[in-house]
Amino acid sequence: MAEVRYFAVGRRKESVAQVWLSPGSGLRIVNGSSMIDYLKRDSLAMLVEQPFQLTETTDKFDMVAKTNGGGISGQAGAIRLGVCRALLQYNGELRKLLKSHGLLTRDPREKERKKYGLAKRRKRFQFSKR
Repeated sequence: MAEVRYFAVGRRKESVAQVWLSPGSGLRIVNGSSMIDYLKRDSLAMLVEQPFQLTETTDKFDMVAKTNGGGISGQAGAIRLGVCRALLQYNGELRKLLKSHGLLTRDPREKERKKYGLAKRRKRFQFSKR
């Protein structure tokens, strides 16, 4: 019999995360290494763990995530959204709990593009009278 796995995609800034949840003991793997080693900061690891703690499924699922693009902060946010969406596939009744904590909302903030005639997106070149 095939193993049950829940798959979801999460995005944040330029980062994309593919997340697989399978029944297990709480193992967390991101891009082939442990989550703590990959994300490097405890605050980012806590961000990813937040949906598991909220739904009390910390030790019920193993998580495997593949991320690319952006930085590690954006990747952590993308993983968190992917985990939330995968948990909804596991149990649709968790939607109200996750939504009330704002975990199902995709953060729409993106980097503003550079404009012509400017040094960056809004920064101007230094003004010199002569």
